[in-house]
Amino acid sequence: MKSTGNPNQWSEDYPSSELLLSDIESGDSYVVQSMSRVVATFVLRGGIDPTYNVIYDGQWLSDVPYATIHRIASNGELKGVFAVAMRYALKHYSSIRIDTHRDNRVMQQIIERHGFKYCGIINCWNGDERLAYQFVE
Repeated sequence: MKSTGNPNQWSEDYPSSELLLSDIESGDSYVVQSMSRVVATFVLRGGIDPTYNVIYDGQWLSDVPYATIHRIASNGELKGVFAVAMRYALKHYSSIRIDTHRDNRVMQQIIERHGFKYCGIINCWNGDERLAYQFVE
């Protein structure tokens, strides 16, 4: 992210080992494999995300039950990781929400290319501002 102009979204210690273990234990952590190697990961969590309860300068497209994609990351070896995550998510949910840092232009383009609509601004658990998007089938 730093090399593409987004140095502030994730600190050196984020995500923490404890957070990653919590994602795994909850059953919300997924990996993408290529040739039997893990090349990417993402979190797909169904249900209400408390950080999305308040949205500024806009509104959600729909209040139907949704899932949220968090912490999608790749080692760069495989193109189209976001599309893989979306295909999996849409097998289980018809509404997907996601957010990203204002400086993460690469992710904003990927999100919009996959049919998400910009909805407004949310604040993360730590108070940081994020651009919020929703996809509804």
